[in-house]
Amino acid sequence: KKKKKKKKKKKKKKTSRGGKMTTDEQSYKDKKVISIGIVSELTGLSVRQIRYYEERKLIYPQRSSRGTRKYSFADVERLMDIANKREDGVQTAEILKDMRKKEQALSNDP
Repeated sequence: KKKKKKKKKKKKKKTSRGGKMTTDEQSYKDKKVISIGIVSELTGLSVRQIRYYEERKLIYPQRSSRGTRKYSFADVERLMDIANKREDGVQTAEILKDMRKKEQALSNDP
């Protein structure tokens, strides 16, 4: 007589109230696993534009051992935000200034 193994159902973590993400959700957003070509397709930006935003220090891709740029989902969201601001006529220097202010404010929060 063979014993049947019960399959454990994995519970999916839901976003908690108020839009805050669990650590599991944050970790997948921050993993740098997406190539520049896929990022280009997702954002509608050209590869050259994405590289330009890296030059301007608006985005920080990780480099693989072979030098390939790798991006996270958080990077994709940031690029979409940058693209929207650029369409509204905001200069990259101003975008960088605003991003630094936001990062500073977040680091000062208890």
